[in-house]
Amino acid sequence: MNTVALFDSLWRDLRYGARLLRLNPGFASVAILSLALGIGANAAIFQLLNALRIRSLPVSEPQQLAEVRIVQNRGKSGWFSGEHPELTNPLWERLRDRQQAFSGVFAWASNDFELSPSGESRRAQGAWVSGRFFDTLGVRPVLGRLLADADDHRGCGAPPAVIGYGFWQREFGGGTSAIGRTLTLDGHGYEIAGVMPPGFSGIEVGRGLDVAIPLCAEPYSRGTRTALDRNNAWFLGVIGRLKPGWSFERATAHFDALSSSLFKETLPIYRAEEEKTYLGFRLGAFAAGTGVSNLRDAYESPLWMLLGIAALVLLIACANLANLMLARATARAREIAVRLALGASRMRIVRQLLAESLLLAAAGAAAAALLARWLAPALVASLTTEHDPVVVDVVGDWRVFGFIALLAATASLVFGVLPALRATVASPGAAMKSGGRGSTDGERSRLRRGLVVAQVAVSLVLVVVALLFVRSFQNLATVDVGFTRRNLLIAHVTVRSDGVSDEQLRLRHATLLERLRHTPGVVDAAQVRNVPIGDSFSNRNVIVSGVERTENVNYNSISNGYFSTLASPLLGGRDFDRRDAAGAPRVAIVTESFGRVFFPGSNPIGRTFQIAEAPGKPRPSIEIVGVARDSKYSEVRERFEPLIFVPIAQDDLAAPFARIIVRSAVEPGSLTAPVLALVRDVHPISVTTLRTMQSQMDDSLRRERLVATLSALFGGLAALIAALGLYGVLSYMVARRRSEIGVRMALGAARSDVVRMVMREAGILLAVGLALGAVGSVAAARLAMSLLFGLQPYDPATLAMAIGGLSAIAALASYIPAWRASRVEPTLALREE
Repeated sequence: MNTVALFDSLWRDLRYGARLLRLNPGFASVAILSLALGIGANAAIFQLLNALRIRSLPVSEPQQLAEVRIVQNRGKSGWFSGEHPELTNPLWERLRDRQQAFSGVFAWASNDFELSPSGESRRAQGAWVSGRFFDTLGVRPVLGRLLADADDHRGCGAPPAVIGYGFWQREFGGGTSAIGRTLTLDGHGYEIAGVMPPGFSGIEVGRGLDVAIPLCAEPYSRGTRTALDRNNAWFLGVIGRLKPGWSFERATAHFDALSSSLFKETLPIYRAEEEKTYLGFRLGAFAAGTGVSNLRDAYESPLWMLLGIAALVLLIACANLANLMLARATARAREIAVRLALGASRMRIVRQLLAESLLLAAAGAAAAALLARWLAPALVASLTTEHDPVVVDVVGDWRVFGFIALLAATASLVFGVLPALRATVASPGAAMKSGGRGSTDGERSRLRRGLVVAQVAVSLVLVVVALLFVRSFQNLATVDVGFTRRNLLIAHVTVRSDGVSDEQLRLRHATLLERLRHTPGVVDAAQVRNVPIGDSFSNRNVIVSGVERTENVNYNSISNGYFSTLASPLLGGRDFDRRDAAGAPRVAIVTESFGRVFFPGSNPIGRTFQIAEAPGKPRPSIEIVGVARDSKYSEVRERFEPLIFVPIAQDDLAAPFARIIVRSAVEPGSLTAPVLALVRDVHPISVTTLRTMQSQMDDSLRRERLVATLSALFGGLAALIAALGLYGVLSYMVARRRSEIGVRMALGAARSDVVRMVMREAGILLAVGLALGAVGSVAAARLAMSLLFGLQPYDPATLAMAIGGLSAIAALASYIPAWRASRVEPTLALREE
């Protein structure tokens, strides 16, 4: 019966609280909106974090999955491909045959497959997978069959393919006739054997799996560029399912014991130092129940940081609501005093006031859940680009709803408990006096002022951090990269010309380049091995004066006209020309950094060096014929490092591929049609991907843009909430001191004196909050130092901008109550008293 009475009392408290909120729609709307924004922002970020880091793969017993990779993989050398290049195929085959820790094990290599037979590129996200991929994961088909061991064997030729559920719906309309049809990928045909179940997108979180092909088909697709038998071709990831009784620690010990023989048997032709590093590698087993993800590696830390920022915004909102609740408690002081005098217990009234807070929190949480359903996909969309789609399932699950409920419950306690306790602390006799003013009212005023100081302090921290991120992003977006990025169009051409020799393809590439240079609207064009700030890069060790140097040297091969195309004129020497053909004496153009590092204090033109090739390969002397400006190579954040340019005719570049940069005198997008037409004319069977240099560089800054945008949004929201809190406190103070102000004005005080009095009060609160916030902002910024560029956490200009901006907003919020106070009519105020 006591339990029934408790629930009955709680139900009556909730109904009473709902009536009060219905009678105060303005207060209820502000409170619910504040909570919806604060909780919704937290929920959206947590939803993305949940999908990237916390949620397990949608497979059978994901906690049993373990990834096998090198424990300390620094120093790997060779050719790298795919999103997760952890092992080579020779390593995988020996590991598969000798391991005893797994009941099932598979290898995979991510790869984008070309769907278009020719013309403009259209790609599908896919992977080469070993035979036990689906069986080990416990995945079952929704239609047809999945791949098995029998499909994956050396020399399999054109094996079957399995397509993803979304790809099946998109490309085949979800029809059963898809089974048995031929799917053309990279110009080769594969028979569709089955369809994966909905919700399964492989084991790489953030990347889709439109199609899976047996690993044995890699030579069929790549031809002579196959990596299956290359000991230095890193392109595979390996995951297995632990046997019963095996732990990750035991599996790691097992693979550590196998490592010596595995790496010794697969040793590539390396230089002495590389060989020593390779033989020292050790394999380990790591939990893989949540999959693997490059997206996770790039965004996990920033997202946790943004979640912390969003939590501070919610805390500021709760402080503001606590101020509102204190004001309501003051207005209801007599009501509460009467109830206490009539015998109601203090805990009974506190519980009733908390029921009101709980209703607000519940309504705010419901609105936040709806807001998060829109915000989370918007966050994913902000990470997705045309050339790099991000596939993340951010649907809400029990973790997300539990997180929202936890935030709502915590928020209701934060902004509800203290006002409820303060509302019931006064004696009924004191509260029944005229105006209800006394020591308790003074304590409430001090508490409200303290809350405003805390809001200002935390808001300054958020504004400083937001400004640092915004300014860092601006620095990255405008940093000198060593060339002019505007009006550049990049064409990635893949030629499918079986039977055409490499020399013929090189001639066709040269013909294409020459015809592009004579296209109306084109200023110049050049062919390159690696596009700057792109998705590929190469580096070398160099030998200077017979000594192999350990400094990192970036490497690129280019055609003549590269520097004029990028509007980066040479600082000395000459450009490449017809003299620098294949078989001619080797030459190179180096950057300023190369000269400073390897030939300090002297002109590098005319000096020579060698490339430190693997044993058995020739190491011809290379003469430096020109010096170029320093330029960024693989990413915008990097420092200027030594860079070598060699003639593309003297490079061993794979001929079927051509990367061409075109500088236009018009908008680069207007050249799309003529460039495609020229490529088709020169290479009838080819696929071309076009994008601008500006979009490529913008895509490389997606993470920084996301952090800057969200932190700026949260910082602005925090400043607004703090200003509203200051406005509320001053408005409350003016209302409580209305009679005092009337007396002052009756005795001769000018309106300007009243404005100064109120603004002085605001200035004190603001100054204390800013002082505390300045200290906290430097400490908070140091935690985010790794994301800053061109700035220090204690940047004085940023701190000054934040203080100035927050002060201006606070001054505006303070002036309105001050102006109202100065308009008080003394006679009316004294009559009220």
